[in-house]
Amino acid sequence: MPKLISTRTRIADLGKPRIIIIGGGFGGLEVAKRLRNAKVQTVLFDKYNHHCFQPLLYQVATSGLESGSIVFPFRKRFNDNDNFFFRLGEVTKINPSENYIETSIGGVRYDYLVVANGATTNFYGLQDVEANALQMKSIIDSIKLRNIIIRNFETALLSDDYELVNSLMDFVVVGGGPTGVELAGALAELKLNVFPKDYKELELDQMDIHLIEAGPRLLNGMSEKASSKALEYLEKMSVKVHLNCAVKSYDGYTIALSTGDTLISRTVIWAAGVKGQPIAGLRTDSLGRGGRIKVDQSNRVKGYENIFAIGDAAIMEGDTNFPGGHPQMAPPAMQQGRLVADNILRIINKKQIKPFHYKHNGAMATVGRNRAVVDMKSFKTQGFFAWFIWMFVHLISIIGFKNKFFVLFSWLWSYFSYDKSNRLIIARPKDGVQ
Repeated sequence: MPKLISTRTRIADLGKPRIIIIGGGFGGLEVAKRLRNAKVQTVLFDKYNHHCFQPLLYQVATSGLESGSIVFPFRKRFNDNDNFFFRLGEVTKINPSENYIETSIGGVRYDYLVVANGATTNFYGLQDVEANALQMKSIIDSIKLRNIIIRNFETALLSDDYELVNSLMDFVVVGGGPTGVELAGALAELKLNVFPKDYKELELDQMDIHLIEAGPRLLNGMSEKASSKALEYLEKMSVKVHLNCAVKSYDGYTIALSTGDTLISRTVIWAAGVKGQPIAGLRTDSLGRGGRIKVDQSNRVKGYENIFAIGDAAIMEGDTNFPGGHPQMAPPAMQQGRLVADNILRIINKKQIKPFHYKHNGAMATVGRNRAVVDMKSFKTQGFFAWFIWMFVHLISIIGFKNKFFVLFSWLWSYFSYDKSNRLIIARPKDGVQ
């Protein structure tokens, strides 16, 4: 009879090295996948029971996709692996001296630990913005934003107060990275193609979409050509882009900008940056810039032999190509996840571990129908071909055949019908849900 380590977590001791993964994002999932056939016990902790394809959260928020098409249950992903265990819980503390973690559902020991709990929204100390702005880090956030967008128009339809209507129909997106650019473009498509049919009584010219970027250009991590083309696309779609401009405060109605100007909106979406989510218990000198955990060239947390950190949670020092740390995107996390899994197996088999070298294959962003920018290692392109590449890359990256099918079907339907079918408000204000 297997021994139970905890009556709450109910994780049996299989007599194999136990590898605990904290977080089932892109990096954590790759670790688990890589260990599938290894003679180890893999335990995944996450506060949700599903993996979320975060790059398409904005499409759920703007009614382009069903929420279920970009999430996939962890248990279903690994239901054929008897050595894999999933527990729905949040890790609250790491006890490295005892090789033990404390969680919201009980404690459990580990032989090797992989911290892959991702990042959270960085409001840069602006407490009023944090209290009033919206973010997009989970499927719940996206559904909430979709509810608000559609409810705003339902409310505006019933009001004769010009200022109120204007505040409900104006949207401010903060952050000119891929998420901000794609979200602003999706809102513009709602304005151009969908809302004129749904809300004939409203003057859609009053709907303003603002994109605010503190730096001198959009898509700072991409080429100048991609940046200028994205700006051109957005301006053609009537998005008002504010460069070299930062948000100073937001009270839920008035946005104060660093330029001295103000904007009025009930809906501000914050896509301006992320920061790490450090877990208590690690040495204070293990934390680096932005709350990310310092790791060596093999993603091992500095000061520990059997604790690793990957993806958005980690910052690797010493890579001359990325002195400020690797981009907080899916590709570095996935590559690190695969290497860390391999290195743990090398340690178990008493072999030399290998260093991480990021293979940067390119970056891309879409601005809407037939409009995208792609920077690959060997070429750069914009427009329809780039849009096709963007769709293909995202489609093959989604987990599950059924999800791929539903996403492709939704995209084809939207493309030929100029419609977005998922314009649903899931909750009512009296339910206590946005």
